[in-house]
Amino acid sequence: MTHSEPLLSVRGVTIQYKTPQHLITATYRVDFDVHQGDRFILLGPSGCGKSTLQKAVGGYITPCEGEIRLKGQKVKEPGPDRMMVFQEFDQLLPWKTVKQNVAFALQTAKRLSRAEAEERAMHYVCKVGLEKFANSHPHMLSGGMKQRVAIARGMAMEPDILLMDEPFAALDALTRRRMQDELLALWEETHFTVLFVTHSIAEAIKIGNRILLLSPHPGRVKAEINSTTDPIEAARLEKRIHEMLFVNEPDEEEAEHA
Repeated sequence: MTHSEPLLSVRGVTIQYKTPQHLITATYRVDFDVHQGDRFILLGPSGCGKSTLQKAVGGYITPCEGEIRLKGQKVKEPGPDRMMVFQEFDQLLPWKTVKQNVAFALQTAKRLSRAEAEERAMHYVCKVGLEKFANSHPHMLSGGMKQRVAIARGMAMEPDILLMDEPFAALDALTRRRMQDELLALWEETHFTVLFVTHSIAEAIKIGNRILLLSPHPGRVKAEINSTTDPIEAARLEKRIHEMLFVNEPDEEEAEHA
């Protein structure tokens, strides 16, 4: 991981949206950098704007203040350099097989030939351990398997950054833990860059190497913290993050030196 130029730079980003009655400020002047190979977590309580912020990185929402740059270029619209994996299980095309779902994105966005797309699709289907289900349709898969297909599809595009919005939130606890382990094993192989949204402190510590804490609505940066793989340190960190998010307002110095 390099600390020269960040891969993704978010500067002073304020996002607002209108409801019939109000103008809602989702995030307020948020700053952070994501470097190549980071597993960067946006963590905060429901309604802190973390998913909204990620959609802005994806190019689906335009900030009213500040800017987002990927590889130095201002983000203005969605593109294949940023692939999103959502928490919903129905993000696959139901009439296409596992392999076809992954290949379709490659043919559409990457303009690969059918043979090239199928070869690359199969490579990533194998990476997520679904080679036996390559010719199965989504309705034949469990929730966890569908998420693996969505991850394979995202990774097959070989984007600059994989955007994951609570991808395991709808899974049962055991499947969720297994998917977390599988994601980390995939990362060990390829060191892809991921921006991961969660409201689970334990998941943030396990998945991430860097964690950005966002305050309750509107989302402001409370702190940026290094994660840990040490179980004792992780338990301490979980307690500390919980206090920072829900109990104490950290003073500026604590947030700065975290």
